Amino acid sequence: MDATATATPFSTLIRTASHEQHTEAETSTFMSDLLGGRLGVDAYTRYTEQLWFVYRALEDGARALADDPVAGPFIQPELMRTAELERDLAHLRGADWREGLEPLPATAAYAARVAECARTWPAGYIAHHYTRYLGDLSGGQIIRDKAEKTWGFARKGDGVRFYVFEEIANPASFKRGYRELLDAVNADDLEKRRIVDECKRAFALNTAVFRELGEVFPLSA
Repeated sequence: MDATATATPFSTLIRTASHEQHTEAETSTFMSDLLGGRLGVDAYTRYTEQLWFVYRALEDGARALADDPVAGPFIQPELMRTAELERDLAHLRGADWREGLEPLPATAAYAARVAECARTWPAGYIAHHYTRYLGDLSGGQIIRDKAEKTWGFARKGDGVRFYVFEEIANPASFKRGYRELLDAVNADDLEKRRIVDECKRAFALNTAVFRELGEVFPLSA
């Protein structure tokens, strides 16, 4: 990296480098249709199911990384989402929600990559941690609002608990602290570049899930 790149805070580098993929994920046909109220609650349920597979990989991996010098500072219990997703799925699918639950191929690939990074490359795990949780704290709130209005979920209640961070009183302040962790990450410039590349990969994996969901829930012309 040149001197200018080194002088740029890492949190800024990671945000700007993945901006294009971020936009592509946000503007996917499936997400546009979902947020536009053109799809039923079954599409929202299927999306929530896919999230469960990804977050289980993220959070199963987190346990082993709590004391890791690189990823450890990012493992914060107030972010954990699996329990909330399970409450949402019990509400959406019923008590036996695990019956017949299968990830889409793109979701299985995404979860496998998260698990692989957690096992073998803590710095790469940070890329997945950042793209998911910071996204949930930001754009996720738009999804919650739309879901409540479109399908009549109780405000911040069952069905949308995934998007409600009970233990984070001030999301803006939390995100600031998270960016400071990124800026202080225990990695050299080459490793930081690899983390940015993995961030782009995380967005691409996420976009592939949206693409497959779009194939399952095509809007009739």
